[in-house]
Amino acid sequence: MAKRAHGEGSIFPYRNGFAAYVWVDTPEGKRTRKWSYGKTREEVHGKWLKNHMQAKKGPVATSVPTVESYLKYWMEEVVREPDFSPLTVSTYGQFVRYYLVPYLGKKKLDKLTAKDLRAWVNTLRRTCQCCAQGKDADRRPDKRRCCAVGECCESFTTESNIYEARKVLRSALSNAVREELLSRNVATLLKMSKPKPKKDKPWTLDDVHRFLASARADDDPLYAAYVLLLVLGLRKGELLGLWWPEIDTDAQEVSVEFQIQRIKGELRRRRKTKTEDSEATLPLPDLCAEALRLRAEQQDKQRAEATEWETSGYVFTTSTGRPVDPRSFTKQFDARCTKAKVRRIEVHTTRKTCGTLLAALDVHPRVAMRILRHSQIKLTMDLYTQVHDDTTIAALKKLGGSITGG
Repeated sequence: MAKRAHGEGSIFPYRNGFAAYVWVDTPEGKRTRKWSYGKTREEVHGKWLKNHMQAKKGPVATSVPTVESYLKYWMEEVVREPDFSPLTVSTYGQFVRYYLVPYLGKKKLDKLTAKDLRAWVNTLRRTCQCCAQGKDADRRPDKRRCCAVGECCESFTTESNIYEARKVLRSALSNAVREELLSRNVATLLKMSKPKPKKDKPWTLDDVHRFLASARADDDPLYAAYVLLLVLGLRKGELLGLWWPEIDTDAQEVSVEFQIQRIKGELRRRRKTKTEDSEATLPLPDLCAEALRLRAEQQDKQRAEATEWETSGYVFTTSTGRPVDPRSFTKQFDARCTKAKVRRIEVHTTRKTCGTLLAALDVHPRVAMRILRHSQIKLTMDLYTQVHDDTTIAALKKLGGSITGG
């Protein structure tokens, strides 16, 4: 038997190599041995020293789960309401199912390395997600057109999705460090460039005029929604989550405290908006107030004509009184862009147009500052000084006047 070195009383020959143990306190409060194994004494000695140092720092886990089992625990016990929003829970779940578990799930949590994560990222970049997720195979046989019939569509995931998947993994591993299952978070060692967001150029004032005039001329049920998007800079979820009791027509104010989201196939209205500053009572310029009056008349007409009507309280509803689905709203917004013959932009980009439109409508800078939720009047005035094109401004004012009777 080989002679043990000084201080290595717990390292000894075992089977075809060596074994060692260190007495540790577990996160559950138990006193037990943590074992290490290896082919050589030097290998085991290194592991023994590492365990010994960890034991001095605090509790040490003696059994470590796989990435898959830990992510399952994390999603069930940690990522849950009310600490996380329903949309966040749903989104994290998708990243875990599609991008993490299939590629990293079998690895032991404490064996995960930065090299493993780099290989994972590179694998994601060259993996067709249509094939990996079986999307084409789930279609009816006569509708299959790519992976299921041997013709890969090369539906690779975006760099943005990979970046977000890494953020989800980093969050999960950070929780494992807090719960003392890991001594460090290897996901922080993986360096990735943050994808540059697509920059969508906002509309000009002439675009706004043509878009709103087209919707008004067609008596579009979403005309008032478009006005609120452009004049108040509301987010899509905030807009579609508005209820009539939150609109004070006498004071010409609207309370923005809720948003509507699609969570697991169900539309849900939640009180918490994107930020605390988003929860505000905003003034309604004349154009908005009159557009909402028209919307009330449209809804009364829809209710009278409907064979079935769901009394939901929402300002913007379908022909049966149900809330408008955010995806449906985006499609109708795009269709209106086409009909108005204006450049298509993302719904969220309308927020960038808000400040210049308020200036064109002669809204007082202090009121605009409140609508835009700026902390300093200078930010508002910087937007106001960018307004130009007297012809377009006059056209916008005429549009507002034709609606309000001015």
